[in-house]
Amino acid sequence: MQLHDVALAGFAALMAAAAFEDFRRFTIPNPLTIAIGLSWPLSFAAPPGLYPVLADLACGLAVFAAGALLFARGWLGGGDVKLLAVSALWAGPDLLPALLIATGILGGVLGLLLVSPVGGQLAGAARRLLGAAHPLPAIGGSSTPVPYGVAIAGAALIVVVPPHFA
Repeated sequence: MQLHDVALAGFAALMAAAAFEDFRRFTIPNPLTIAIGLSWPLSFAAPPGLYPVLADLACGLAVFAAGALLFARGWLGGGDVKLLAVSALWAGPDLLPALLIATGILGGVLGLLLVSPVGGQLAGAARRLLGAAHPLPAIGGSSTPVPYGVAIAGAALIVVVPPHFA
């Protein structure tokens, strides 16, 4: 097994852990996003040259900057911004559009699921089984929180992992 494969397996495991934590606690621990970011250089089987590295970094920084604006408006959580930025780093310019589209679609489906009576009850039951710190608020309240890290991690796993094994 090559270092690239180990890094990709680590990326997948850390993304799954981030999704789990966000679903359970509505927070994504900083050590997870830091580990995902620090494992990114290991994903190169050989040094790819300066341009691809800079392009990947530019994607991560651009997504972080846009996410910071969304965070400032209260539309996205800080952990979600960081997770999306490190996902963009791994996706790079070629996969970034697909990552953002998949994140939006999965986030929309997740939001619809959580506001539906059955989906909200199932999610609440699953969160209680996982030892969630806070229950989901009752449907019909002012807002229903969405663990958007689940959508980000799912999109990253769908978009980033398969091309590396093609």
